Amino acid sequence: MDRNTLIGLVLIFGILAGSFYLMKPSEQELKQEQKLQDSIKRAKDGLTPLADTNKVVAATAVDSSAVLGKPFGTARLGEEQIVTLENEKIIAKISSKGGQVKSVELKDETNYDGKPLMVLDENHNSFGLLFKANGENINTSELNFTPQGGNATVTGENAQSVSFRLNYSPTQYLEYTYSIKGNDYSLGLDVKAVGIQNLMDVKTRSIALNWESALLQKELNGKSEREKSTIFYKEVAGGVDHLSETSDDTEKPENKLNWIAFKQHFFSAVLTSNQPLNNTELAVSADAAPYIVKRYKASADLEFAAQKDNQYSFNFFFGPNKYKVLKAHGNDFQQIINMGWGPMGWINKFITVPIFDFLDGFALSYGIIILILTIFLKGVLFPLTYKSYQSMAKMRVLKPQLDEIKEKVGEDNPMLLQQEQMKLYKQAGVNPLGGCLPLVLQMPFTLAFFFFFPNLFELRGESFLWIQDLSTYDAPITFPAIFGINHISLMCVLMTLTTLLTTWYNNATSGAANNQMKYIGYIMPLIFFFVLNNFPAGLNYYYFLAAVFTFLTQVIIRQFLDDDKILAKIESNKKNPKVQKKSSFQQKMEEMMRQQQATQQKKK
Repeated sequence: MDRNTLIGLVLIFGILAGSFYLMKPSEQELKQEQKLQDSIKRAKDGLTPLADTNKVVAATAVDSSAVLGKPFGTARLGEEQIVTLENEKIIAKISSKGGQVKSVELKDETNYDGKPLMVLDENHNSFGLLFKANGENINTSELNFTPQGGNATVTGENAQSVSFRLNYSPTQYLEYTYSIKGNDYSLGLDVKAVGIQNLMDVKTRSIALNWESALLQKELNGKSEREKSTIFYKEVAGGVDHLSETSDDTEKPENKLNWIAFKQHFFSAVLTSNQPLNNTELAVSADAAPYIVKRYKASADLEFAAQKDNQYSFNFFFGPNKYKVLKAHGNDFQQIINMGWGPMGWINKFITVPIFDFLDGFALSYGIIILILTIFLKGVLFPLTYKSYQSMAKMRVLKPQLDEIKEKVGEDNPMLLQQEQMKLYKQAGVNPLGGCLPLVLQMPFTLAFFFFFPNLFELRGESFLWIQDLSTYDAPITFPAIFGINHISLMCVLMTLTTLLTTWYNNATSGAANNQMKYIGYIMPLIFFFVLNNFPAGLNYYYFLAAVFTFLTQVIIRQFLDDDKILAKIESNKKNPKVQKKSSFQQKMEEMMRQQQATQQKKK
């Protein structure tokens, strides 16, 4: 940059700075502008404009007069008032604007960053009734109700209520009554529609409910939280179902609904209706804003009665997705927690949850509870594990004889090779699948925890060793994102290393050290590392413990299994005709081979 250019830039900046200074409004002009804005605000709120307002304020007053001529005109003006209902569990703020729940704070819980945990956040929630009155579309969420009471705090068995009224006339109005009990996550809502049907067109007489909310991020792992958040619902004559958790989704259930749940990972807002919800439309979608987990929308028709007064009873649940809490509320609330499908779900519901709750009663650290749970399950499954290793040991000592058969028969005649191998198994009293079946039976228990720990509310915010929160990943090592990875979970590293050690020991003691298939055993733990690195530390801690106990079990069992004694027993079985009874597996294999032989002979 030369000197002339530099001087030019300095002059330009000087001229701009001087212009801002010389053209800034005077103190008197600022006061006049403020008075004008105040006048406009007062006119919009239905208050008498100040005497010195100008034409803009006059125009606003004309608009206010037009508003007053519409149905519920006075309810379209006025200031918002907040009434707070509080008990030992929640702090609910009810707004006169729409007579709706403005926000709900869950006491004794915080976000991952330590801020108060809001099940519903201010300015991110809308709840109202939709209907047509005197030809105008009415949305109660946009109208101002009149509170019929003030703030209330209840404890224990006490209860309190507050009403909000939306007046059309003394004999035509809507009234919302919110009720709260001590030590509960619920907030009751009774709606009374008095004489409203007289305002409606007879042909289009209906009242619809509309509920929308954007739920904000509460957990460290926003991606995981988003993938476990969606709308759940229960059909009156059916079960519990839900929209997609991984993508935007809309649905129109064919049957009437009993309740609708806006579910996040660990917290939910559930609306239950005593009257069936008809023609329901549900929608869930992601949002570009990273702090918004998902947007939820639910609409439904309410049954309209012909009598003068229509009453509807609802109940809100604002609380944690804690299995025993949801189950205590009844109505199958607990089904919004994903316990896994098929056998995995049964294991978690009927075995894991009762054992976990029993151990939780001793007020132990959750790291210790997971340790005890792992030891208990490994102990129960030990007979199957021992049987598996015993069968693998038999196959190991038979390997030289199997190799001799393969060398004698050759691999050109697979049918004859199978026959000779089956003959050896039969003589030795060995089931070739004996080492696999026990492992297959253990697999549902291993997979069950894949669903159990990531959805276990009790782990949320609980620390253990260096782990600050067992419900999310531990990240002692962080770095700029590389291929979507920005941290290393130490517990996941320990789990991977232990699994690799177990694989090495297996190969070294099973005679598979020179087998090309051994590399699969080393590749799989590395793949699982990249999969589980982002999973909760509680889950990786369990898999780490399971890998440690698996390794120790192998070492201990190996001390009690003598290959020479096993081989001697097999040779004894060959000479003993009593043990040559065919197993069902052997019978099926022989039958299959006979069918294959018959097919080949027909072809020839």
